[in-house]
Amino acid sequence: MNLRVGCEFRYDVSAPTVATVQVRPRSDARHQLVTETWSTQPPVPVDEYADFYGNPVKRLLMPEGPLGLRYDAVVSVPDEPDPDGKAALQLPIDDIPGELLHFTLPSRYCLSDQLMGMAWELFGQTDAGGARVQAVCDWVHDNIKFQYGTSNPLTTAVDVLEQRRGVCRDLAHLAITFCRALNIPARYVFGYLPDIYVPPDPAPMDFAAWMEVYLGDRWWTFDPRNNARRVGRVLIGRGRDALDVAMLTTFGPAAFRSMVVWADQAD
Repeated sequence: MNLRVGCEFRYDVSAPTVATVQVRPRSDARHQLVTETWSTQPPVPVDEYADFYGNPVKRLLMPEGPLGLRYDAVVSVPDEPDPDGKAALQLPIDDIPGELLHFTLPSRYCLSDQLMGMAWELFGQTDAGGARVQAVCDWVHDNIKFQYGTSNPLTTAVDVLEQRRGVCRDLAHLAITFCRALNIPARYVFGYLPDIYVPPDPAPMDFAAWMEVYLGDRWWTFDPRNNARRVGRVLIGRGRDALDVAMLTTFGPAAFRSMVVWADQAD
């Protein structure tokens, strides 16, 4: 199945400003890139590199004045839902690959040390492994209300728990935090998620965030926001939390004006 995905940002720049942009799909996920275009208005040179987690990043110098950034791509995705990880086994800490242990530790938005007691109280009696992760997703999905405009760039998983509301980024952060408190390696993921085989969401399309957990010998996708295995995920970035995979970071006086995101079946 082919999907068309992409986005457009508009900024007003007060002085030349360096920016980094993460909008291009990764090359090591279930999808395959078919075609892509990238443009800025006015045209500016772009440097491309892979960050610490292997995410494709564009870097540019925003000139003073209005600036538009546009990315558009066609990707091929499997016409099947995410693999089902609910029966996957949890590894003892001493069997987790050493290079993945940092995904069991607290990070900027995922303060697992602060929620460890609550995590074991809520989920300690569940079966270890994928069933426990699913119990985490069920609890987050049922107890945290999805609502736009309820968080900001400083909102942590602890804040989300106290406020009992947030966007997909926040629900993912809380589920990751609980998993890490339970000694399950978990990482933050964001990308494009079309409404394939589900009722269309009346809200404008946006980027989506979910999580991946390491069980057995591989990473598995879990989505506390939708709490369902979905078709058509197009993964852009992975990291410890949203700090590692911001879609656009500016290093100077650039005022955000608008963003449009699209993800749907290609014609």
